[in-house]
Amino acid sequence: MEKIPYLGEAVTRWRVGGSTFVALPERGARLMNWNLTTGDGSVRDVILWPEQKSLEGFHKVRGGNPILFPFCARTFDRGEIGFWRDPKGVRRPMPTHGYARQGEFRATRVDEGGFEAVFVPGAEAREGYPFSYEFRVEYRFAALGLTCKLTLENLGAEPLPWSAGHHFYFALPWSEGSRRGDYSIRIPAGRRLRQNAAGLLVDGPALGVLEPMDNPALVDTLHTDLRSPEVVFGERGFPGDVAVRLGSDASAPPGSTLVTWTQDADSPFYCVEPWMGPPNAPEHGVGLHLVAPGARETFTVSVAVR
Repeated sequence: MEKIPYLGEAVTRWRVGGSTFVALPERGARLMNWNLTTGDGSVRDVILWPEQKSLEGFHKVRGGNPILFPFCARTFDRGEIGFWRDPKGVRRPMPTHGYARQGEFRATRVDEGGFEAVFVPGAEAREGYPFSYEFRVEYRFAALGLTCKLTLENLGAEPLPWSAGHHFYFALPWSEGSRRGDYSIRIPAGRRLRQNAAGLLVDGPALGVLEPMDNPALVDTLHTDLRSPEVVFGERGFPGDVAVRLGSDASAPPGSTLVTWTQDADSPFYCVEPWMGPPNAPEHGVGLHLVAPGARETFTVSVAVR
């Protein structure tokens, strides 16, 4: 573990076996890059971080792993985007993906195996999510993988709603000369959904368990009713698959959702996003969790290269 200068700040770098991880815990608890040195000495990006000229707009960079809290993607209140209605019926603002990815964090532990950071809500977060709580992000790094725990502790006197998630920007394609169509993803989902312009969940495309990753129907699809907690993607016929695991049990957490998205057909990344539930969870209730007063809840996600 070491501090290295980056665009006027100091980021932390970990080397664990053949893996190197780079993060800036104080800015969104953001894991920026994970690269892996292979047996022939070449370096493969697993989680991509694009070259930057400054840290302005850091939270909008299409790379790393933005943390989505308290809710994922777009929330709506009675058809109007950018709002949600709290348990008491009060309408409150809520930006896309919530407040954590652009928020300030305080590092509470940084050691050879990873880091832990606690969210420090600013004025906007206190207005849109005005509860007494502690939200923590913990990363543990390994030679061929990582585990990230999102923990919400309710310090107040009323149940606390949340439905958080991750926005991993995986580098893809990762083999020289390969194309996105050379890769496949296996998602054991019982149902595929989309979110319409009013925030409602509607039927999504008909997809198989195994799909080529250049299938445009995968983009912006919500994969739910997961029959397994593990999703695997990789280059057909070659080792080095990426496995994303939702939760820590033998089955996927109830309501949990896997999202597939990329920006363009030639983008150097593909996002495979494990969420606690579909977008707009406060309104439709699917994947919405309530943490009792004095209790805490953790959403665990692991990623491994095989």
